Amino acid sequence: MTTGEISHDKSGTAGDRTRSATGSTPLVTPGRAWSMTGLVIFLYVVNYADKAVLGIIAQPLARELGMTSSQIGLVGSLFFVTFTVGGFFAGPLAKYLTLRWALLALGLIWSVVMLPLVVSASFVMLVVTRMLLGLAEGPSSALMHTAAYSWHPPAKRGLPGAFLAGSASVAKIALAPVLTFITVEWGWRAALVSLSILGAVWMTCWLVGWKEGPFAGKAVGKTVEGPDAAGRTEPSVPWRKILLTRTFVSCAILIMVVYALTTVVLTWLPSYFEVGLGYSALQAGSMFALPSIIGLFLMITSGTVTDRLSAKGYRSRVVRIIVPAVGVLVCGAILVFLPSIGTPALAVAVVSVGYGFGAIAFPLINAAISELCPPQQTAGTMGVFLALMAVGGLVAPYGTGVLVDNAATAAEGYATAFQVIGALGALAAVLVLFLADPERDRAIIRSAA
Repeated sequence: MTTGEISHDKSGTAGDRTRSATGSTPLVTPGRAWSMTGLVIFLYVVNYADKAVLGIIAQPLARELGMTSSQIGLVGSLFFVTFTVGGFFAGPLAKYLTLRWALLALGLIWSVVMLPLVVSASFVMLVVTRMLLGLAEGPSSALMHTAAYSWHPPAKRGLPGAFLAGSASVAKIALAPVLTFITVEWGWRAALVSLSILGAVWMTCWLVGWKEGPFAGKAVGKTVEGPDAAGRTEPSVPWRKILLTRTFVSCAILIMVVYALTTVVLTWLPSYFEVGLGYSALQAGSMFALPSIIGLFLMITSGTVTDRLSAKGYRSRVVRIIVPAVGVLVCGAILVFLPSIGTPALAVAVVSVGYGFGAIAFPLINAAISELCPPQQTAGTMGVFLALMAVGGLVAPYGTGVLVDNAATAAEGYATAFQVIGALGALAAVLVLFLADPERDRAIIRSAA
């Protein structure tokens, strides 16, 4: 490691003991910070369970409604159309509502929006309810990251970001087998109702427990003791100065491709295991968790290691850019060989390991983007970034369905989709390695303030 890759700026690491001089900002202790982060993680689990349930109920729903693979894929892609649009509302919601009430309102919508499909099942109703769900979920990711980051200074956001991104894995590890069992035993309607009940449980916990942390954008302008004070009184900068940096643009391209992989996994993986590889519906639903187990392990490991490296003075380019880019390169190199693999168990392993290495990009790249902007612009910046991320979901689920409908076999169609995404991911990772540098672009943005 060269000295050029190491920085001794440890600003923000003393924030664990930060308190407002007026006493209005809550004391940050590790226990309190992580308990609040836990509430956000709980919401993220609910959020991803709502996304993942379509993949679990896809086959019984298709049989009841007479849908083709292309139609299932179209439903998945239309969800991400409104999800992308909704992402741009994160900034306005953060401006006019507190995080407490904005996320509560979104959670309430998720809990009820799919219930009309339970009462009146049709292809049109499925499309409408999933699109409404996407619109309500669009702003949530940016707001959830903002909520969690409000309890952690910038230098310590890798690990909480890993737990947030890992919530998708928790949803598939803990809830996917349960939802699969419910679907097999009582039908897909029961799976949707159970998610509504889970959402109601979260809302109760949120109302009772949530408090906003001292690193939130609304803390700007308050007097704060400690080394984080200067960082939280920065003036706002023109949005174009943030959104047109080489770091933002190249990382957005990378995250689009990785998210395309995620949406294919969410929409199609149980179907791939069942229809393409010949496993039973219960086996396919249970194995849905395998990529997530690997992804969760790698995300938490990379988040822990990179936070420690950051505390030792390593530059953001090393811990937030090089590490995830290399992970996506590994992901791409593995997935491009999937069509040549004829053994079902080995195909499951390749998809699982490839997805796991690609998934480490989410927490680390998100943390890199959060470093670019002043704190009060975090929600807006993350909203635009995550909305662009969702562009990957606009094409990938539908494209996969078309490939499956037109391939010689379903297994060949699914494998080709994973191969294409893997190749695109590798190219995007190389682009990021050449262009992205959060600290360089942060300095450029500060000079524009």
